[in-house]
Amino acid sequence: MKIRGVESKVVEGKATPRGKYPHVKRAGDFLFVSGTSARRADDTIAGAEVDPLGTTRLDIRVQTRAVIENIRDILQSVGAQLQDVVEISTYLVSMDDFAGYNEVYGECFGYDGPARTTVAVHQLPHPHLLIEIRATAYKPLK
Repeated sequence: MKIRGVESKVVEGKATPRGKYPHVKRAGDFLFVSGTSARRADDTIAGAEVDPLGTTRLDIRVQTRAVIENIRDILQSVGAQLQDVVEISTYLVSMDDFAGYNEVYGECFGYDGPARTTVAVHQLPHPHLLIEIRATAYKPLK
C-alpha cells in the first residue's frame, strides 16, 4: 500500500544497503537519509587502505568527506541538497577521530547548518568503517 507523500528510494550507483531498507525515505516535506558510510558501490571503502603486508590505514577525514558526499548524492536523487539538511546524527567508532571528523564537517556546514549529535559506538558493520551519518532534510513537496 502506498501512502500519499510517503516514498522510499534505493539510489542507483550507491552502495546497496546491507539490509532491507532504503537510502532515503520521504514523509511529507521531510526526507530521512538512512545511516550512510564511506562504502562505495563496488563495496570498497573510501579512506581504508591495506598495503601489501596487510597493514590497514584508516583515514577519518577521507571517510567523513565520502559520507557527506554520499548523503549529498542521495539527497540530489530526490531533488534536495545538503543545504536542506536540518538534523544530523553521527556515529564514530572512536572519539579520538572527533577532531578530524569535525574539521571536514566544518568545511561543509557552518553554524547555520543542521542541528547535530555525535556519539561513539562500539562498532559499525565493517571493521574498516570509522563513521556513519544519518540525516534529516526538509524539502517541501511542490
